[in-house]
Amino acid sequence: MSSDYTSKLRSASRKTTVHTRSIPNSKEHTSIASKRHSDDDVPTIPSTPSRHSSDDSTRIISIDSVFPSTPPSRVRREIYGDRFIPVRDRNLATEFSLIADQRTPSKGKRSSNGVDTSPQSEIANRKYEAMLRTELLGEDFSLDDLQTFSDDSPRTPRKLFTYGHSRSRNAEEIPVQVDSPYKAKYSTSPIGAASQRILQSPQKLPRQISRTPVKVLDAPELQDDFYLNLVDWGSSDILAVGLGMCVYLWNATTSKVTKLCDLGPGDSVTSVNWTQRGTHVAVGTNNGSVLIWDAEKCRKLRTMNGHTSRVGSLAWNNQVLTSGGRDRVIFHRDVRVPAQYFRKLDAHTQEVCGLKWNPDENMLASGGNDNMLMVWDHYENRLLHKFTDHTAAVKAIAWNPSARGILVSGGGTADKTIKFWNTMTGSLLHSYDTGSQVCNILWSKSSNELVSTHGYAPNGGTGSNQVIVWKYDNMQRIATLTGHSYRVLYLSMSPDGKTIVTGAGDETLRFWDVFQSSQSSRRSSRPGIARNSVR
Repeated sequence: MSSDYTSKLRSASRKTTVHTRSIPNSKEHTSIASKRHSDDDVPTIPSTPSRHSSDDSTRIISIDSVFPSTPPSRVRREIYGDRFIPVRDRNLATEFSLIADQRTPSKGKRSSNGVDTSPQSEIANRKYEAMLRTELLGEDFSLDDLQTFSDDSPRTPRKLFTYGHSRSRNAEEIPVQVDSPYKAKYSTSPIGAASQRILQSPQKLPRQISRTPVKVLDAPELQDDFYLNLVDWGSSDILAVGLGMCVYLWNATTSKVTKLCDLGPGDSVTSVNWTQRGTHVAVGTNNGSVLIWDAEKCRKLRTMNGHTSRVGSLAWNNQVLTSGGRDRVIFHRDVRVPAQYFRKLDAHTQEVCGLKWNPDENMLASGGNDNMLMVWDHYENRLLHKFTDHTAAVKAIAWNPSARGILVSGGGTADKTIKFWNTMTGSLLHSYDTGSQVCNILWSKSSNELVSTHGYAPNGGTGSNQVIVWKYDNMQRIATLTGHSYRVLYLSMSPDGKTIVTGAGDETLRFWDVFQSSQSSRRSSRPGIARNSVR
């Protein structure tokens, strides 16, 4: 029985084995075999000699070892660092400061990269930056600084290293006792008292200026000439515009257009200017004449001569009209007397393109194509100041209505600067490079701001043909208005000082609500308003 059992075991062993042919021990076969295993990605299993055969040519290999049921997979091990760095893709400054204002939805928009550009976000970022500067650099901020915070504004740094005991900076503000819980060492806040005061300060939203004009008027034949002044808004809320050989009046209250005069084919309008009070308007012509018209009755009162070339600039001072022309001469004319003029100023060496009176100080500022800015004493032929800092024609001139003797001027293409002068001392206060030709400047009547219009920029840059609103304190840009496709050569302001009108060689007049709020807007502020024509 034992022999039968042994023979069955041997036969079973022969059935479950595979006899392979002997593989010669040559290098060629070895390399081919190794290449085949490498390409197929199958692990090489060393063979074991058979127990029941002494011949090395026969080997027994298990089928399960050659074809495993679950092939080993290559698992890529993840390597971690020794610390965790979180990825913050949100604006923490905005979220930190707007926790208490979640009930007020933001009216701003998001930019293309998802950053919140609302006014609330801007103020929150200012507060957060002020808090960081206070905590880390020891800078001192007042609550007013948060509204006009800028990197260029100077600050008073705190001494980081001091010797001896120093009292808290806010010791005088909060009356404390020896063991008062208001002491800094007992505070549970991670930031100091100054930073807490910054974060708890009320948020004053910046004034919003619409980038869209409230009205657009077509102005055919509006000339693209830097040295002319063809648009003026009178005290009776009527806009006078010189188009070709005609002058048109546009009533801002009724939107009615009236043709004031037609000079005929042999002449053209080169300047218009309203008197400060009343309905009289002066018209300068290409032939050198100055016409005085009664706009209410559409009747010409008189014609005044004296210039031998075109009259590009006019300025009223009560009953005295001052005119400047291409003949480099300035005339003072009293419209109440028959004489053509009573004073002649001839200090300029090229065309006079800018004239502005300061009625409070009885001083006249004149600018010319000779790059000169001059200040005259009343009606006398006496030159108070002659400023030569500009390197291009000076057309943009304006007096500050809220500061005595402060004059601002702008230079042409080769200059591109806005300069502030103290005419009491004759000194240059500030000079700012705007990056483009300065065509006009006007001061706000109700705030410490001014607006300027611009023309050419170097190499046709993005700063061309813009209308810019500035804050006078630091010349920070409040708003940049675009829309004109040509140089913005003409600028005037409404009688209430809240709306401006700009004109350009693209033959359009655009009205902007620059200095007015949406609550007090008297005219429609809806974008896309229908375009009308001046004539």
